Amino acid sequence: MLKIIPCPASISPEVGIFRLTPNTTIQVQPENEEVCLIGQMLSEQLRPATGYPFLVMESDKANGNGCIALMISGEDPALGEEGYELRVRSERITLAASHPAGLFHGIQTLRQLLPASIEMKTAQPGPWQIEAVTIRDRPRFGWRGAMLDVARHFFKPTEVKRFIDQLALYKFNIFHLHLTDDQGWRIAIKSWPKLTEIGAKFSVERHPGGFYTQDEYRDIVEYARQRYITIVPEVDMPGHTNAALASYAELNPSGRPAEIYTATGVGFSTFAIHNETTYKFIHDVIDEIVALTPGPYFHIGGDEAHSTPDADYTYFVKRVQDMVWEQGKIPVGWEEVAKAELLPNTIVQFWWNRVWAHKGAEQGRKFIMSPASHTYMDMKYNASTILGQDWINKYVEVQDAYQWDPSTVLEGVPEANILGVEAPLWSETTATTADLDYMIFPRLPGYAEVGWSRLKSRNWSEYKQRLAAHGPRLDALGINFYRSPQIAWE
Repeated sequence: MLKIIPCPASISPEVGIFRLTPNTTIQVQPENEEVCLIGQMLSEQLRPATGYPFLVMESDKANGNGCIALMISGEDPALGEEGYELRVRSERITLAASHPAGLFHGIQTLRQLLPASIEMKTAQPGPWQIEAVTIRDRPRFGWRGAMLDVARHFFKPTEVKRFIDQLALYKFNIFHLHLTDDQGWRIAIKSWPKLTEIGAKFSVERHPGGFYTQDEYRDIVEYARQRYITIVPEVDMPGHTNAALASYAELNPSGRPAEIYTATGVGFSTFAIHNETTYKFIHDVIDEIVALTPGPYFHIGGDEAHSTPDADYTYFVKRVQDMVWEQGKIPVGWEEVAKAELLPNTIVQFWWNRVWAHKGAEQGRKFIMSPASHTYMDMKYNASTILGQDWINKYVEVQDAYQWDPSTVLEGVPEANILGVEAPLWSETTATTADLDYMIFPRLPGYAEVGWSRLKSRNWSEYKQRLAAHGPRLDALGINFYRSPQIAWE
């Protein structure tokens, strides 16, 4: 059994073994900058543990012995935007795709075919060999995401990039960045500087705060883009806005600045809905973030706005989604936004309330599936888990995270209207990268498979054997993962 996660669409064992040696080269198509960059990334990935140079060479023919050849070819449209074909033979490895994203995803499969020690940053003894195989693969869903809340606790750019690398290994293509909440505002807005001067000072329990300069944010976006991951920025509103209300009194219905908030309650804050200054503020924020974010989406939040009357809430959502669309972005909102009349392209993210989600379904909108009962990575694994929350009255063990199907979550939402899946990590109790690791792993690989693999390929009994083999890989990557008793870890 090959220990690949997510499970590929098709695996055909062949005869032979390919061995990495000091003479192994990476062959890329000439004059294709993206493929050359992917080749360089593969070289940098393989070099530390093996000690081999893995020279990247341009060639228009994948016929060199002892090479790993990366090819873009339009001859196989069935692979789609993100699919790939990986052919491992004793004389060479050929990785082909219709688009560069497919090559990048295929490289993650190639990594997993090698021993776990390939992930080490210092030279290891090997041997470095892969059994011959043909793998054809493409994803089930086009939206395979994870969310990181940097508002409750702030995470530095290096820590965010580490998280992006973890997503890339498991073929995620969406990174939802929750940038603002009651406890903190985490991105510089030049036209409203007090947002970071005041609103970014603290985190939960008055832990140190922080924010991303626009250059830092732009760098994070580019880092993700090079790994074929799209950043979806979220500015949560009209609730979860206390950090903004503390920064600018005119945004508050009372007209007075709010007190800095470092507890974890929800539902108490709201913008001044009928004050035009509010919409000038929102326009400026969207304008500046959109200029830094080339991806097609902008998330307007919309959840838990318990202090905003329903009539005000629907008025607000309709105005803000129009503003996002006018800026050339597709609006995304948590399911509560379906209380309002949504634009035809507005995307609904389901997390909890089926009544409001069904309002979105009645409007025929597209959905992202993030049911808290299965996908919330901030939930405790069991009663003894020190970190995490348990407000859904249910623990989310590894099997719970894996054993569900996005197409059956909401009655009345056909699979054609499901863009994919997303696993959020809210950070009320997670303050360090070790905390993040513990809450994310080993659930994250399961979400990857839910989003990527065909339903018929998914089987818990078989999956937990593959996941067990990823324990040494996670160790090699320095990931502080929860060693679930449901898995017989290798």
